[in-house]
This record gives sequence, structure tokens and C-alpha cells, in this order.
Amino acid sequence: MSSWPFRVGFGEDAHRLEAGRRLVLGGVEIGHAELGAVAHSDGDAVLHVVADALLSGLALGDIGGYFPDTAEQWRGMDSRVIVERALALVQERGWVPVNVAVVVTLDRPKLGPLRAEIARSVAALLALPEGDVGVSFKTSEGLAPLHVQTRATVLLARVAEAGGE
Repeated sequence: MSSWPFRVGFGEDAHRLEAGRRLVLGGVEIGHAELGAVAHSDGDAVLHVVADALLSGLALGDIGGYFPDTAEQWRGMDSRVIVERALALVQERGWVPVNVAVVVTLDRPKLGPLRAEIARSVAALLALPEGDVGVSFKTSEGLAPLHVQTRATVLLARVAEAGGE
């Protein structure tokens, strides 16, 4: 493993949207959404990219390797479990997240009023101050109105030498 004290991870996710489904982003249910994510889990595209960014920062694969969408046991699962597992894998190796930046591309509903709540939710999962979680919102400018796409970067810092690297 690298001797550098910092690593950067990146994640990307997308889900098709349909009527009659829940929309959950960053652990926050978006109650006023007309469309929700089609997914095996709860479809929380924000938490999926945060988990993938944590894993990719240490070359630990992606969430599909730990929570395959072919396994019935993960159907409908709360994506907070995915982030908790990814964070544990990172911490077991002597690393911690320093900050996270998330971008959500979604045409509707507008999410600006929920920015602080989503940042607080993600920060709490990662044991970070709320100000260390940036959340940005974009639209697809009508190019993909029936889907949500998310991207995240995370900065990891080495805190201790640990086994299993």
C-alpha cells in the first residue's frame, strides 16, 4: 500500500426513476418526490457513491462486491448499512475520511432546501463535522428526467498503522 498519508476515492451511481417508489438521498426520504429510485436496496444513490468512494480510495472494490443485487438478503436494505460496512473496512486499515463532496443530478424535485439535512445525515454516518460534507445539486437540463445520478469524492487520511493492508 502507498506510503502517502492521504488517498482520494471516487464513486458514481445512477438509478432509473419510476412513479410509486420512494426517493431516498443521503439517508433522507424525499417525501415530495413524484418519482423514486428503481433499485435492489432502498436506492439511496448518495449513500451508494459515498460507500464506493470510501472503498475505491483504498482499492477495495465496490459495493456490488459486498452487497450484490442478486442476493435476496439485501433486497430493500437501508443503504446506511452499506456505508457503515465501507467505513468499517477503511477504518480497519487505519484510515478515516477527512471530507466528502457529493454531486446529485436530478431534474425534479428541487433539493436545495434539503441540502443541510442531507449533509448532516451523511456527516453523522461518517463521524464528520457537517461542514466537511459538501452537497451540490445539478439538473440534467431535461436530458435525463427519469433518472438520478450521483458522484462523490472522499479524502482519506492515514491515522495509524493497521494490519490487513
